[in-house]
Amino acid sequence: MNLRQFRKEDPDVSLTPLIDVVFLLLIFFMVSTSFNRESEISVDLPEANVETVETDDKPIELTINEQGVYFINQRRVVNTQRITLVKALRIATSENDAPALIISADAKTPHQAVITAMDVARQLGILRLSIATKESAGSN
Repeated sequence: MNLRQFRKEDPDVSLTPLIDVVFLLLIFFMVSTSFNRESEISVDLPEANVETVETDDKPIELTINEQGVYFINQRRVVNTQRITLVKALRIATSENDAPALIISADAKTPHQAVITAMDVARQLGILRLSIATKESAGSN
């Protein structure tokens, strides 16, 4: 009887696929990780129960009605397109180097209309931005 002896060979493990998988995981986590994002717009939200503070310069009042139509200092903006709002705000801010902007939006205003107004203000370099509120019925 002829018994062959089998040699036990060490398994050959290729590290190339392992390195590829680790590299792909690294890329996936780097791309999907959310980093700390600093806001480009500094928004001053007034307290509803605090008295208003009067300033020397006259702020620009941007009113947005329930349908998302813009009014600058009680004058209606021709349409709701972004470029039109940019031009209208640029004209309104031309008299003042550091204008203040007060956004008064209806409670049912589309969120996108308010965000567009804030983004246009940031593009024009308006740093003092306030959101107007009314005093709640339950506050002092």
